[in-house]
Amino acid sequence: MQTLRHKSQLYILIIFIFMIAIVIIAPVNHRPVLPISANNRKVSLKPSIVNVPSSFWVVQRSRKEGSGGVGNLTKSSLVLSNFENNNNHSFASILNKSIDIALVAPTFTVAAYDNNSFYAFYKLHANIPAGRNVTSNLDFLSRKLTNQDTTRASLAMLRLIDNLKLISPYSHVTILSDPDVDNGSLFNKNGKNIYTLAILGHQEYVTQEEYSNLKQFVRNGGTMFLLDGNVFFAQVKYDRHSQTMSLVKGHWWAYNGRSAWPSVGERWADETSEWIGSNYLCYRCVSVFGNDPFEYRPHEEQYITNHNDTIVLNYNAVPNKIIDNKPTIASYELNYQRGKVVAFGIFSDDVITNSKFDNFFDNLLVKYISRSGV
Repeated sequence: MQTLRHKSQLYILIIFIFMIAIVIIAPVNHRPVLPISANNRKVSLKPSIVNVPSSFWVVQRSRKEGSGGVGNLTKSSLVLSNFENNNNHSFASILNKSIDIALVAPTFTVAAYDNNSFYAFYKLHANIPAGRNVTSNLDFLSRKLTNQDTTRASLAMLRLIDNLKLISPYSHVTILSDPDVDNGSLFNKNGKNIYTLAILGHQEYVTQEEYSNLKQFVRNGGTMFLLDGNVFFAQVKYDRHSQTMSLVKGHWWAYNGRSAWPSVGERWADETSEWIGSNYLCYRCVSVFGNDPFEYRPHEEQYITNHNDTIVLNYNAVPNKIIDNKPTIASYELNYQRGKVVAFGIFSDDVITNSKFDNFFDNLLVKYISRSGV
């Protein structure tokens, strides 16, 4: 019996010494564990989430002295400021930040793509010549919004919430609809931004009020992320009383409620280039991407149209034969007034579950949240 007691004491002593050794040997820069997301699960904040692969260099495009357009841009040059060199500090600086983030669900676009909506009309009248008015099938150009539209529009946004809470655990994340932004929900009663960051998805169809409010948000000092290509392509109007949206202009049509006729493709092309920095290319007009770290396949992309853009990641797009010149498809940033637009250039919904893309997105998020001054 005495022997067993001695053995037990010896085992306890060995275990105690082993635990002390673990504490001494363990690295000092341990990984913090913080509560993440609404389901109360805990996720280890791994330092790797703030390390962009070494191939992700910041590339700056500059205009030739005295040149006048984007076509005269000088050759892209590498700026020696790899994200990996500065984001560890940025990551530490945002852990305890509490910022307000708006995710804008593309409600109008989802409704427009309904089987009995805009695209049914486009298909029926695809061969109408310029100058001809159409007065049939006009009911397809108006659509009453439903709860299902809002739910479907929010799906991509919901996938981002865990990423956002992982990067900035104490931030407040709100999902807004297009009608919310149309109604001024980005601002308080004094016209000041409520949110520090607004993240948009496939906002192909927006009202004039929504377009202007998003522009004002950036002008006020907000940062806007554009996840997808083919944004701000067409204008719709929204009747809040009947919850009905109708086409106004864009997507090669115009509609006044009585008739429709062939019109422009991109509704605010010049204005969008000025403050967004790019324009919509076309559907699957890229043959292949020479730089494709996210295993992304051509879909709907933006191409660089503003010489003030700073390119973050150039995808080296090779266009199809239907394109006369070689467009630059890239993730980039553009300063506008007091704020900033960060566009991914590709249709990011297609790769939103790709781990390399998530890493890239996280790093950009860290970069701009850390600079927000909150």
